[in-house]
Amino acid sequence: MSEQSNQLEGAGLSPVEQAAIVLLSMGEEPAAAVLRCLSREELLEVTQVMSRMSGIKVESVKTSIQHFFEDYREQSGVHGASRSYLQRSLDLALGREIASSVLNSIYGDAIRPKMARLQWATPKWLADQIANEHVRMQAVFLAFLPSAMAGGVIDALPAEGRDLVLLNVARLKEIDRELLAELDLLVDRCLDTLSTQSTSVEGIRQAAEILNRLPGNRQQMVELLRAHDPEVMQELEISMYDFGVLGRQSEPNLLKIIEAVPLEQWAIALKGAEQAVRDAILQTMPKRQAQAFEDTMRRSGPVPLSRVEQTRQEIMAQVKQLVDDGEIEIQLFAEATVE
Repeated sequence: MSEQSNQLEGAGLSPVEQAAIVLLSMGEEPAAAVLRCLSREELLEVTQVMSRMSGIKVESVKTSIQHFFEDYREQSGVHGASRSYLQRSLDLALGREIASSVLNSIYGDAIRPKMARLQWATPKWLADQIANEHVRMQAVFLAFLPSAMAGGVIDALPAEGRDLVLLNVARLKEIDRELLAELDLLVDRCLDTLSTQSTSVEGIRQAAEILNRLPGNRQQMVELLRAHDPEVMQELEISMYDFGVLGRQSEPNLLKIIEAVPLEQWAIALKGAEQAVRDAILQTMPKRQAQAFEDTMRRSGPVPLSRVEQTRQEIMAQVKQLVDDGEIEIQLFAEATVE
C-alpha cells in the first residue's frame, strides 16, 4: 500500500489533502471555478495531490468536509448553509448514501444513541432535568425522544408552559449545529446525573409490555413467574389487562364480554373512559341494551374515581377469566394490520 493510501486511511490528513478531497467531491465544474481562484503554486500543489489519490475512504471524505464547514463558519462569520441545501448539493457531488453519512456527522445525528440511553428514565425525572431550560431547548430535547415518552415529559412539565413547548416542537424543521452542540451538553449532564443516582424505572409496565408481545406459550411464562413471585405476577396481570385494551377488540369478543358484565358496572366503568373504549362498547351493545345503558349512566350521577378504577379492575378480572377459560382470545397490544 502506498504512503498516500496510508495517510488517507488514517486520521492525520494534511490541509492540502483535505482540500483535495473537498474539490474531488464537488464535481468538475465547481472544482474548476475554485481552482481558477488559486495561485500557480497553490494550483500545482493541490492538483498533484488530487492526481495521486485513489480508493478514498468514506471516513476521510466525512472528516474533510466537516472540517471545511467548520473553517468556513469561523472565517466567514456566516451562520452556514441549511441542511436541506447541503443535502441537495452533496447528493449531486457524492451520491445520497455518502452525503447522508456526511450530514449525519455534521449535524449531530450521532446524538440519538445518547438520547436512547435516557429512555430508561421516567418522564417526570426528565421533565425535572429540562424544566429550567429555554423553551426552544426543551423542544429540541423532546424532538429526539420517542413520541410516547415525549408526551409523558410534556405532561410532567409545569402546566402553564406546555402549550409553548409543544408549539416549538411543531415549528422545528432544521436544527443548526450550534443548538445541537448545546443539546449534546444537556444530554451529557442528564447522563452524568443518571449515572450517579438511582432513578425509578417503570419495571411492571415494561415487563407487562414484554409479556403481551411474547411469542410462543405466554401462559407458561406467566405460571413460571407466578411460582417465583405471586405478588409481582398479580401486578403484571393488572398492567397487562388494562381497561384501555377493550377499545381494540373484535366485535365477537366484545359481545361475550358485554354479556358477562352487568350493565351497572359498565355505567360506572365507562365514566371518563377513553373515547375509543366507550365507542367500542356502545357500538357493540344491542340497540335496546345501549338505550338502557344511557338511562343507567344518567341515574348513576358523579362517581368517585377510586370506585371507577375498582370497577374497571373487576371487569378486566372477568375478561381474564374468559381468556383463561378459552372463551375469547384478547388482543393485548396494538398490532399492525394489512388488507
